[in-house]
Amino acid sequence: MLHSVLEPLGVHAQHIDVIWRTMLWVCGFMYVLVLAFLFLAMFRRRRDEADAQRSGKRMSMLLGVWTALVIVGLFGLTLTSFLTDRALVHAASEPHVAIKVTGHQWWWEVEYADAEPAQRIRTANEIHLPVNAQVHIELASTDVIHSFWIPNLHGKRDMIPGRVTEIHLQPTRIGRYRGECAEFCGLQHAHMAFDVIVESQQDYQRWRAQQLATPPPPTDPLQQHGQQVFLSTACSLCHAVSGTSAFGQVGPDLSHVGSRKTLAAGTLPNTPESLNRWLANPQQIKPGNHMPTVALTTQERDALVAYLGALR
Repeated sequence: MLHSVLEPLGVHAQHIDVIWRTMLWVCGFMYVLVLAFLFLAMFRRRRDEADAQRSGKRMSMLLGVWTALVIVGLFGLTLTSFLTDRALVHAASEPHVAIKVTGHQWWWEVEYADAEPAQRIRTANEIHLPVNAQVHIELASTDVIHSFWIPNLHGKRDMIPGRVTEIHLQPTRIGRYRGECAEFCGLQHAHMAFDVIVESQQDYQRWRAQQLATPPPPTDPLQQHGQQVFLSTACSLCHAVSGTSAFGQVGPDLSHVGSRKTLAAGTLPNTPESLNRWLANPQQIKPGNHMPTVALTTQERDALVAYLGALR
């Protein structure tokens, strides 16, 4: 999984990388010069008065050169910053994909916008993007200040309750990227991550078609029992599964939860064992989260795990 600002793999991240490297070289060069003059002052030998006068003239000349270097360096940094800002603005053209991401304590709600309501997709903690496509993401928060950050694709953008912000992306390489919250948002701030899967246009369209499809009714007896458990307990009050009577909006949409890479916003890998542990005691794994512990027998929990795992 890619997770580094030093490997820019998006158009916007590449523009930001230019200003970062410019600052590194300019400031590094000036730092080396400061050290050189420091060591020169420490180790030079004593001079007589005539040498001191000549040394003073050289020092005045060097001071003038130093001042000129500082001015040129600051001008270069200012110009680079200006050009980078312009490049970032020009890179935000008409989007091919429009998404709304809402931060919660502590998970990410992801909704793919579309003029046709039936074509909208609602998922959680996972963003799929077609490579080289312009992406516009609207950011919001329902509780506290969060910060949306995908290091390989762009800089950070705060998500402030009551305000809507936005960010533009254009990934240039297929791969799996890690995103995270970059603003301390409470007890489980460290466990508020999400996956960004950048794929070919064909794979993206296949994923989209899969997400729009209603999961078929379970035919396996264990999964059928799990569906009954889901619909008859508190699960259906907070979560939604398309094609069923569960339309809860408090927690993540679980219509295709079996196809996701992780559980609980990147806290656990999405395996039957991890899902079983999460359902048994979510507060033990992620203390302070808003999912209550639902009293289930071992048989009910196993059936529920089988049902949720089949929702792809």
